[in-house]
Amino acid sequence: MSNMPKQPVFDGHNDVLLKLWKYADHEDAVSQFIAGCAGHIDVPRSQKGGFAGGFFAIYVPSPDLGIDMDVDMIKAAYELPLPSPVEYQDALPIALSQAAILLEMERQGAVKICHQVSDIRNAHKAGVMAAIMHMEGAEAIAADLEALDVFYAAGLRSLGPVWSRPTIFGEGVPFRFPSDGDIGEGLTDVGGALVRKCNELGVLVDLSHLNEKGFWDVAEISDAPLVATHSNACSISLQARNLTDAQLKAIGDSKGMVGLNFATAFLRPDGKMLRETPLSDMLAHLDHMIAMCGEDHVGLGSDFDGATVPVGITDVAGLPRLVQAMRDHGYSTTRIDKLCFENWMSVLERTWK
Repeated sequence: MSNMPKQPVFDGHNDVLLKLWKYADHEDAVSQFIAGCAGHIDVPRSQKGGFAGGFFAIYVPSPDLGIDMDVDMIKAAYELPLPSPVEYQDALPIALSQAAILLEMERQGAVKICHQVSDIRNAHKAGVMAAIMHMEGAEAIAADLEALDVFYAAGLRSLGPVWSRPTIFGEGVPFRFPSDGDIGEGLTDVGGALVRKCNELGVLVDLSHLNEKGFWDVAEISDAPLVATHSNACSISLQARNLTDAQLKAIGDSKGMVGLNFATAFLRPDGKMLRETPLSDMLAHLDHMIAMCGEDHVGLGSDFDGATVPVGITDVAGLPRLVQAMRDHGYSTTRIDKLCFENWMSVLERTWK
């Protein structure tokens, strides 16, 4: 990535693996990712935008419910129905397939799968995209947790117990506006066991998508920093997916991390999923999360390839426009480097073993 701008960006969440999994030929899909493909992220645009890497999510999609989110999520208020749970035997083959795609990406030289922070820094120096294997929703892990050991051996270093639908580990939150995340019960007993096992292995536990009771259960059980890879502030956009001030303060107190989600419905005060969303909305969330957590505990968690992002960014090549907006907003070079890169390195150092 010889043409990368001076400010690298390390990102808390993308759905590239789901995008490539939808191709009929996964090996060819990786080749297209290297040459340039549809969506938000590919290698050429990453080089242009200074995208140094991030969390690559393994995500098992739900069956189509016939809901048009683009229509529903521009209403003044909405609550989309939660999909039904996905059974382990149905989730596992999809999760393994997406993990294999990430391994193929490494074989073809598109990414370096990273197990420690030095791997990320070395990949960046070498001009190779750094990838953390992440799981968004742990349906591919059964109650005995044996699959977690296998995924860990394959490179998994970050895991969210739930996406929006419920799992055997806990409950997520629906796409609901206006609403906070105080919806449903907390972690199950096996959810608590999953958190403890992740702590033992040094796997980051991602709190994005988890409901508020589940969040506080993790805070009580876990001995690791609290991390929400792609979540915003409820006080600005009252979304069930966003975090209350108390949650944000707890993240800061634990020396954890929250990554700014670029999805416009979670940025806008009116909760609408519209591309015509100003970068000032992103800065407002950053300002607030810094005030609640401290500037050492906030970063970026784009949700690229899984969300509608502001037209001022459009895709990964537009990241320099966000960096420039931070400068214009008065952020120092040191603060920008923390938000864009160093804070993720620091929280991973405190979490991984």
